[in-house]
Amino acid sequence: MRALVRTAAGAATALALLLTGCGGNGDGDADGKITLRFQSLAWQKESVDINKQLVKEWNAAHPDIRVEYVQGSWDSVHDQLLTSFEGGEAPDVIHDASDDLADFAYGGYLADLRPLLPDALTEGIPRNSWETATFDGGVYGVPFLQEPRVLIANTKILKASGVRIPTPERPWSWPEFRRVTEQLTGDGRYGVAWPLKEPVSVTLNLGLSAGGELFHRGADGKVTVAMGEGDQVVPDTIHDQVNTDHSAARTALGMGGGDTLPGFFGGKYAMVPLGFSYRQQVVEQAPKGFEWTVLPAPAGRDGLAQGVSPQTLSVAEDSPHKKEAVRFIDFLLKPANMVRLAKGDWMLPTGTEALADPSLHTADRGWATGAALAGSLRSAPAQSVRGYPEWKDKVATPALQEYYSGAIDAAELKERLVTDGNRVLARYQR
Repeated sequence: MRALVRTAAGAATALALLLTGCGGNGDGDADGKITLRFQSLAWQKESVDINKQLVKEWNAAHPDIRVEYVQGSWDSVHDQLLTSFEGGEAPDVIHDASDDLADFAYGGYLADLRPLLPDALTEGIPRNSWETATFDGGVYGVPFLQEPRVLIANTKILKASGVRIPTPERPWSWPEFRRVTEQLTGDGRYGVAWPLKEPVSVTLNLGLSAGGELFHRGADGKVTVAMGEGDQVVPDTIHDQVNTDHSAARTALGMGGGDTLPGFFGGKYAMVPLGFSYRQQVVEQAPKGFEWTVLPAPAGRDGLAQGVSPQTLSVAEDSPHKKEAVRFIDFLLKPANMVRLAKGDWMLPTGTEALADPSLHTADRGWATGAALAGSLRSAPAQSVRGYPEWKDKVATPALQEYYSGAIDAAELKERLVTDGNRVLARYQR
């Protein structure tokens, strides 16, 4: 999922939204009709158009419950929502991501949806997905879009190298992946480019395949950090590719995902691990005749398991029209509509029926590879850990960046993630 960058710009965004005449929270019009505000974070034109079209279709069919579309931004959503909640001006229906919900759920800003959700919607989404939006027994969002991490590879380079091409049924193991990137390296080309400007979620989520857990909840409900053998597989692989094998580009470590694409198109990197939705940028930006393919991420002890933080739809606790808001969410997430939303964002739907849609199982542009990974997706390891944002920003991000660059060794990495990390988490669990 695209990273949520929590910046001071959030306050300005919130003020701007409030001054655009969005009105009160879930107000009734003068004629007694209900108006719900739906804040969407769709940003690609295709996705924005589909969201607006669905709102239009709802309004045409429900003249007494009008939905007003409000455009939000991933870049500032956390701060913007916090300002809106505290000011009593939050949207009724809130588009966000599950890894951003914990503070709002524990803070009482979001409605517990359990008594409001229709059975068909509840039963249509697998339990693994519901767990991503469950905090302290309550459900505070409906997970509807998910994004596995995949390998986007240069087809011509792969074929010319003679390496075994992995499939979801026969993926590369982590050791085999390391050997393959060595084989693909040479003549001014790296086997892989790891864009790790934000290294934490990538490391933790892919680590699930190797049995990594890192966060452990005790019988008292408190969470501690402990780094076992499975937690070391992914960081050690990346570290060794960069510093020992020289099969991974050191310069890519400070890049965001999209920053690697020019080098990928130019043949500088044979493969780039990216979120599934980056396929759209590849389609739009690749030079004419460029051949690419989508491969599954490497597998470990637990197969293709990886953590995800799905996009979610929530309802503000202060909304006076929670039932109507959930009716609108149910409409948006009817299987056919969920497919439309997924294709608009180039992601996978969480719903079982939507995921079975034939259009999501074609070889074209890697849809079938992504769909085959859906059953292996799990809740991101830090999903419900209080204090995780501080641990990530102050401890894990700098420690992983230094380890991947070769500035510190594995023992120092473990010391910082565990010892320093537990000091941070303890402050949130007194």
